[in-house]
Amino acid sequence: MNSPAITEPKGSFLKQPRAVWAVAFACVISFMGLGLVDPILTSIAKDLHATPGQVSLLFTSYMAVTGVAMLITGFISSRIGPKRTLLAGLAIIVVFSAVAGAMNSVGGIVIARAFWGLGNALFIATSLATIVSLAAGSLKQAVLLYEAALGVGIGLGPIVGGQLGSISWRAPFFGVAVLMAVGMIATFVFLPTIPAQGPKTSIADPIKALRYPGLLVVALTSLLYNFGFFTLMAVAPYPLATTPTNIGWVFFGWGLLLAFFSIWGAPWIEARIGTVAAIVVALIGFAALLAAMAIWTEHKAVIVVCVVLAGAFLGINNTVITTLVMGSAPVPRPVASAAYSFVRFAGASVGPYLAGKLLEHNMHAPFWMGAGATMLAVVLLLSLRRFVPASNAPAHGSEQEAEILETADAD
Repeated sequence: MNSPAITEPKGSFLKQPRAVWAVAFACVISFMGLGLVDPILTSIAKDLHATPGQVSLLFTSYMAVTGVAMLITGFISSRIGPKRTLLAGLAIIVVFSAVAGAMNSVGGIVIARAFWGLGNALFIATSLATIVSLAAGSLKQAVLLYEAALGVGIGLGPIVGGQLGSISWRAPFFGVAVLMAVGMIATFVFLPTIPAQGPKTSIADPIKALRYPGLLVVALTSLLYNFGFFTLMAVAPYPLATTPTNIGWVFFGWGLLLAFFSIWGAPWIEARIGTVAAIVVALIGFAALLAAMAIWTEHKAVIVVCVVLAGAFLGINNTVITTLVMGSAPVPRPVASAAYSFVRFAGASVGPYLAGKLLEHNMHAPFWMGAGATMLAVVLLLSLRRFVPASNAPAHGSEQEAEILETADAD
């Protein structure tokens, strides 16, 4: 691969084909579904007479199915093509987000969220690979665009959830169904039909990819970090004890910082201290905030400040670790993404449920658990850092990076 194709000018980040923007828009709506639930957790628990542990299953079922379904995304995409896979995932989300809004029990919503996770898996894994393959510019710029969509979506999710949740806890689910339908139409219209190319991927390929130590270490690090991430998502609304609208604004501030640091903060800090160091700093900072929330759980102002500031560290970590995944094993990008997502989502799916059960007995315990798991991620990464590439920035032009990129392009 020629180096000029690897080192695109920075300005190309915003100069993208319409197809890329269509997929990015759908990504924004998809990730809204993650933050949308936060403002209405307490409303669901109150109206449906459910415990925090039961309500936390909305996250657990979603994550568990998303993670396991990652194993089949490449299998499906390599046979029917990226566009059909994206549309199938979007259609499933549209249907089951609406179904979730129509349920009259927590169990029914949990099941609907599980099917929602299936659609999410088909969409997320394929959307990242599609953006990377079609975007103008370098791999880093493509990942930045994807992470920007993630940050914007997560930031807007609580606002939509909070505003619609002030009407009814059902309204946010119906709102996502409508917005996702718009994203599906945009994808159908603007994304060209991309035929399945290269060798067909088997269901076992993502599992086989985990034999590469670099990819496995990064995936396990993210698994532990997700314990902290979803503890924040599933538990923080309870000590705030306020309206869905107010919770929505708190998590909107969190999402704004997440988006800002995903796009601008992560590249800045990685360029100055390196990839692994940037991840370590982000994880330690996040663990410190969770510990502060564990100590001062009764103080709403502390919870608000910590939730918002957590967005900065999460934005840095998400962008840097996602870029790192793309170069941590000599396998096609969709396979690496599927393997990584399988471990981090399926493995960490127990996190929200455990946090919810701990919350039923002690308000401080879930935050301590999240802080401990996040610090364990730091220990794991530093202990096994010899297996992780120092940086997979395409601008460095290493032989390993070129081989990985060419393998992906051949796919």
